[in-house]
Amino acid sequence: MSRLYKRGNVYWFDFQINGTRYRKSTGKTKRRDAENVFHVEREKAKAGESLGDQEVKTYKLVDLAEEYLKWAERQRSYKDKKRCIRQLIEVFGNHEVRDLNTREIEQWQSRRLKYNKPSTVNRLLATLKHMVNKGTQWGMASDSALKQVRNVKLLPENNRRLRFLSIEECQRLIECCHKDLKPIVVVALNTGMRRGEIFNLMWTQIDLRHGFILLDTSKNGERREIPINTTLEYLFKEMQQRSVKSEYVFAGKTGKPLTDIKKGFHTALRRAGIHDFRFHDLRHTFASQLVMAGIDITSVKELLGHKSLTMTMRYSHLSPGHKRKAVHVLDRLMEKQEVDVPEKWYKNGTISDSEEQLIWRKSLGNKVRPEGIEPSTH
Repeated sequence: MSRLYKRGNVYWFDFQINGTRYRKSTGKTKRRDAENVFHVEREKAKAGESLGDQEVKTYKLVDLAEEYLKWAERQRSYKDKKRCIRQLIEVFGNHEVRDLNTREIEQWQSRRLKYNKPSTVNRLLATLKHMVNKGTQWGMASDSALKQVRNVKLLPENNRRLRFLSIEECQRLIECCHKDLKPIVVVALNTGMRRGEIFNLMWTQIDLRHGFILLDTSKNGERREIPINTTLEYLFKEMQQRSVKSEYVFAGKTGKPLTDIKKGFHTALRRAGIHDFRFHDLRHTFASQLVMAGIDITSVKELLGHKSLTMTMRYSHLSPGHKRKAVHVLDRLMEKQEVDVPEKWYKNGTISDSEEQLIWRKSLGNKVRPEGIEPSTH
């Protein structure tokens, strides 16, 4: 590639010789003068003469990916990044980083959407963007390449899926699990822990004396304590009575953490007659059953380890009763003898349509106690 182009009123040249890219201002505003400078500088480059700090060595994406993976080893998401980069290399590996462009990446986006969800495509794109961003810091990518990649927008995601099991389905699933899979499912249903947290759970993290599981570093980077209920207490004690050969609670034959239970889990689902269900939905089941049992959203948030309440609010619709309880607090705040309200008005928390008007002897403001009308948190 060899070209002469304008930046403002001044002409710049851009060419490549022997794998080295040369890009520099000619300092000229007239094209004929700029062409003369361009030819002179190109001959210098062919002769091996340096053009100063404007030389930029070209790199292929596969070269950048290799350096990026070395840097990413320090991150908890290294395995996920490695998987994403492997897929990106299959498509863009032989591309020079400077040749990445918005159009080509968007076309790749469209192709991936034919067999991947938007969230999956977004994870790949986010990895590509961050990789090129680091490349500019390391001198392996230009600002123009970064701009081209950043121009590609993330796709809108619909992550509102909320599949959970009834209590009867939970019992049926546990009964259909293989003896090695059963304790994993029981732990998931009683703690809401993520699959990776369960697979990497160590005996040193389980404190039966004080009754909690300690997760030093969860997905959001914060420490989390999960209470151990009676079901889990009996389960862990029973497991400890067997010969513990590994530091991990759920270890494979080599003593290392489990990495995959898909086959056994799908077999159990089939036997239990449960469809359209993933392992992560056990976490949804844990949260959903708690909310339907009347546990407040804030407590569920802390148990799940969500960083913000917004993530937990997806379960709030499962507890419409909390709104009814809130307005019924008014019944306790108002003195019955001072309110002219026939009992027939109240039927399941609603006012009879046959009644025309509710007449208060005192204003609502005079009826509210100093502590307000907040629903009880007990």
